[in-house]
Amino acid sequence: MKRIALLAAALALLPGAGPLRSTPDLGKAEAQCRPNESGPAFMVEVAGLKDHTGRLKLEVYPANDADFLADDNVLVAAGKTFRRVEVAVPAAGTPHLCVRVPAPGAYAVTVLHDRDGNRKFNWTHDGIGFSGNPKLGWSKPKARSVSATAGSGVTPLRIVLNYRNGLMSVGPIRGA
Repeated sequence: MKRIALLAAALALLPGAGPLRSTPDLGKAEAQCRPNESGPAFMVEVAGLKDHTGRLKLEVYPANDADFLADDNVLVAAGKTFRRVEVAVPAAGTPHLCVRVPAPGAYAVTVLHDRDGNRKFNWTHDGIGFSGNPKLGWSKPKARSVSATAGSGVTPLRIVLNYRNGLMSVGPIRGA
């Protein structure tokens, strides 16, 4: 039970779960990839979906522990990087999401599979993945383990989603 309490406390640090409320449209205009536009961006392949229901939310944060998974309102108010792309899960196939970043460099990228579309992370139901695909424990990963480097153009990135497996573990679906 202590491990479950630790996981619940750690997951409370995820976006939208803290004392400040996430603003759903914050970061979307800046994140939108546009046809024939050059510049730094990630093309994220979302691997290991449990099913094709709900929504996918991709977010980009500064790649440091202080800002990684910080409240979006706080990041934007401080002039720090925050980007969000949110789409319905496609009916079939492997989703690919494009997100622009302000400049080449290191960022931390997350993907949430919000299976019921309620815009809240539920660790018993939803999936989550991070750039770098770290093995998840009972706390949020360190920014250095999820850091991804964007080049001057579109940089491919593959993020494997993790779901609760049984009572005490979180990990990818077999074969993902």
